[in-house]
Parts: sequence; C-alpha cells; structure tokens
Amino acid sequence: MDKAGTRVGAEDFARPTEGGVYVKLRVSPGAKSTAVKGLYGEGAIKLSAAAPPVEGRANAEVERYLARLFGVSRSEVAVVKGASSRDKLVFVSGLGPGDLQARLDTLL
Repeated sequence: MDKAGTRVGAEDFARPTEGGVYVKLRVSPGAKSTAVKGLYGEGAIKLSAAAPPVEGRANAEVERYLARLFGVSRSEVAVVKGASSRDKLVFVSGLGPGDLQARLDTLL
C-alpha cells in the first residue's frame, strides 16, 4: 500500500475526543517490568504490566505508568473499558493525539 493509503500514527490506536484521547491497549500482566512493547497489530499498543491481574492491580499499574509516560497526573488516566480483559480502552484527559504520538515516538 502506498503512503497515501496507509494509516500510520496515533490515529490507529488513539481516538481524540473532547477533553482528551482514548488509547487502545493490549496488556500482558505479571511481567518483570512495566513497559511499552510496541504495536499490537495496527490498532493497539502492546504494554507489559509488572503487576498481577488480581484485584485491579494490573489496571492500577497501567494507569500509573501511562500517567508518568504522558506527563499527566494519575487522576487524569482511567481504564474505561476492559477492566477484566487484556484488551483495554484507557482515557487520558488533557492530552491530544499529537501529544500522545510525540511521547510514544521513541518507544514504538
């Protein structure tokens, strides 16, 4: 596919909305460290979480890590869908897709 026909960038795994951006994640809990591992297909970011999938600990670790990564407060990051699934939708308030892409460029 030529460049004009491909969609590479934040819009593949992020959806801007009023007040912030939704980010699609594929999370692997119970890892040795929390880190972005790359893209999961074309529509999500693969993330390992250094917390077990018990009592919301992995979700809390994902929120904490993303807050630090994106430079926002912990209260501005929330798992809004997929709390008990590997596939999650996270809302980051006060962040646009351009900001998101700039922070992820070095990791992806």
